[in-house]
Amino acid sequence: MAAGAAARSVADMTLQLGVILPTSSPDPEQPILGDVRAAARFAEAAGLESVWSTDHLVASAPILDSTVVLATAAAVTDRVRIGYGVLLLALRPVAWAAKQIGALQYVSENRLLLGVGTGNPAHGDVGWRAAGASFADRGQRTDEALRLLPDLVAGKPVTLTDGTELALSPGATMPPILVAGDGPRARRRAAEYADGWITIGASPTRIAASARELTTLAEGFRRTTPTITVVVPPLSTVPAQAADQLAEYATAGAERVILAPSPAGWEASYEFAAELQQSL
Repeated sequence: MAAGAAARSVADMTLQLGVILPTSSPDPEQPILGDVRAAARFAEAAGLESVWSTDHLVASAPILDSTVVLATAAAVTDRVRIGYGVLLLALRPVAWAAKQIGALQYVSENRLLLGVGTGNPAHGDVGWRAAGASFADRGQRTDEALRLLPDLVAGKPVTLTDGTELALSPGATMPPILVAGDGPRARRRAAEYADGWITIGASPTRIAASARELTTLAEGFRRTTPTITVVVPPLSTVPAQAADQLAEYATAGAERVILAPSPAGWEASYEFAAELQQSL
């Protein structure tokens, strides 16, 4: 497929392109900590759809607090969406998480995308123990939080699992929920509670298969099929070839692709994303 045809195919599928802010890295030897304000402004000026922040208390590499990062990005931009990529709900009391989510919706004027995950075991359980949260029960606690979160964010009266009754004020618009995870339980969680599903590095073939599975699962819950976001897909470094690959992802059913900053510096990665954005 020619690059021009690829661009038309992607445009027809309205694929969205986002970038991860320079806040952390899986490699502790090469932490990616850059100017969040400059990165967010660059992404907005380039026409990218969204900027994202990773989340953890103690990870395998230095990491900034995700809510502070997203609030900073929101403060220096007007259009670009801000996303948790992804928030570990079970690491926090759900009411506190709801308070932060509602505040971010307010300061960003409803630009938040709420990615939710249960945590990568590769980071270990130190952060969970430090927060006084159960690592073993994180999946169950995530489900419980997802059930309560919409009413908590909206400011409606809620009874927590321990019997505490409360209503947060002010209420806010509940942002779209995107559940992350590559296992069957994560896809089921996305179909049951979320507006979207996030996967890491999956191929277009795998995306197409997952889209069919999500449709079947969502029908069982009488819900709309979740959209699909692909984080760090294996794209060519040649823009024309990467545009063709993005077209394949769009055709397979992906709504959004999120690119990561390079250990060599976020600027080059963002410039590449900006070049791809021109083909959408």
